[in-house]
Amino acid sequence: MKGVCWESRGLSVVVAMPGVLRVHTLDSVAVALRPLLTGAAVAVGGVALTIEEDIPQGHKFATRAHAVGDRIVKYGLPIGVATQGIRAGEHVHVHNVKTALDGEQVYSAETARGAAALEAGDAPIWRGYRRADGRAATRNEIWILPTVGCVGRTAEQVARAAEARHAGLIAEGCIDGIHAFIHPHGCSQLGDDLDATRALLAGLAANPNAAGVLLLGLGCESNQLSALLAALPQAARSKVRTLSSQSAGDELAEAATLVDELVELAASVRREDLPLSALTVGLKCGGSDGLSGLTANPLLGRFSERLAASGGTPILTEIPEIFGAEQALLNRAVDAPTFASAAALVNRFKRYYLDQGLPVSENPSPGNIAGGITTLEEKSAGAVQKAGTAPLASVLDYGDQAMGPGLALLEAPGNDAVSSTALAAAGATLLLFTTGRGTPLGFPVPTVKVASNRALALAKPHWIDFDASRVLDEGEVAADAAFLETLIAIASGRKTAAERSDQREMAIWKKGVTL
Repeated sequence: MKGVCWESRGLSVVVAMPGVLRVHTLDSVAVALRPLLTGAAVAVGGVALTIEEDIPQGHKFATRAHAVGDRIVKYGLPIGVATQGIRAGEHVHVHNVKTALDGEQVYSAETARGAAALEAGDAPIWRGYRRADGRAATRNEIWILPTVGCVGRTAEQVARAAEARHAGLIAEGCIDGIHAFIHPHGCSQLGDDLDATRALLAGLAANPNAAGVLLLGLGCESNQLSALLAALPQAARSKVRTLSSQSAGDELAEAATLVDELVELAASVRREDLPLSALTVGLKCGGSDGLSGLTANPLLGRFSERLAASGGTPILTEIPEIFGAEQALLNRAVDAPTFASAAALVNRFKRYYLDQGLPVSENPSPGNIAGGITTLEEKSAGAVQKAGTAPLASVLDYGDQAMGPGLALLEAPGNDAVSSTALAAAGATLLLFTTGRGTPLGFPVPTVKVASNRALALAKPHWIDFDASRVLDEGEVAADAAFLETLIAIASGRKTAAERSDQREMAIWKKGVTL
């Protein structure tokens, strides 16, 4: 994108000079792609400007003067209002801008335009595992899921011992690993809160990447094994074994026997050629910076468009991080019921904040702010780009599973571990995780870390799987092709950085009282 005007998914991304980028022709700010020093001469939209103060990489500067109360525009959308006069060339950030977000809204379906059908392009082939229910897996693993936190450490003991016993099969690629995912919940919960924990665990147990699952209970917990089994989809029950620790004699020995049985079944399955449409992919951002919405998230968006057009399933979540940009997403709903469900989900999440006495704009995080993101509107406008312009095909409650093709919107908060676990429970067999600040954390399914900037990719190669800043030097076509090649390799078995570091966590969204 060197010195050219580039049209992408409705955004006119204007690179006025090396190191400076204006996302949309309507924008009143531009972004520093590298640090700009006081006195630097730049030109944006044919207008010469002088930088009035140092601008860190990823941060914004004004391209025109703003009076108090004027809207600040980025991505062609308002991202806040000026709290003081701002001169052209001045730093635009939290010291002179505030959010304009308030509470719940009435969304008008009359403005919904839907989305045009997207071209699938050539369909790449990846090598994965086809499960009995027709879904496809990127990994062939055994998962041990405790019903309650009391047996979490026991689950880890069982997994470690089983990995040692079956190290040969893992080394030969007959199975891809044996993992325990622990959590502190499952007891002292009531009503909807307990139901949500149960639905989340049932969704994880049904994930195609788990070729076999041991549900390990204690015996006296609220989250009883019988109720958890009843919550499982019928097609998943044949791969699940259960054990109540209080009823067992030697629970470690009995668990080992059940895991060995599951390993034998899993080891008989082999990878096969599968189409792109067989992928279900979770979309996530964490530790975002001012470049996330310019490089990494649009990269995911273009892939999401292609995946959805092919008949695959991208899943978008982090509902609080679409506040302020939701109308553009709602406008792409495939029909009126989907529009209504999505609008209700957004308002329900806003009500969740308001009922706690908190503003809906209680975001971005300190790391986001340090990276150049000023308001939730700005963060949201960049975050929703992970879905590109794919039509919104379905809306999922927390703990639900995506069962059809096309973009799905999943109820979950922005928290990395909670939302990533919810994506895995919804059926994602690959997570695409963009970041501008970096994080080592991985989740139950392979987590592909995509850096928004070159400095992070160079500093943390043991965290990062792909450098999205390549689009600034190589252009979209080359960067997209390289990204697709990386995803196909990882879906086909190449380990992510998080997998190589044995970074695997899960977290459950607990909303109710604790007894």
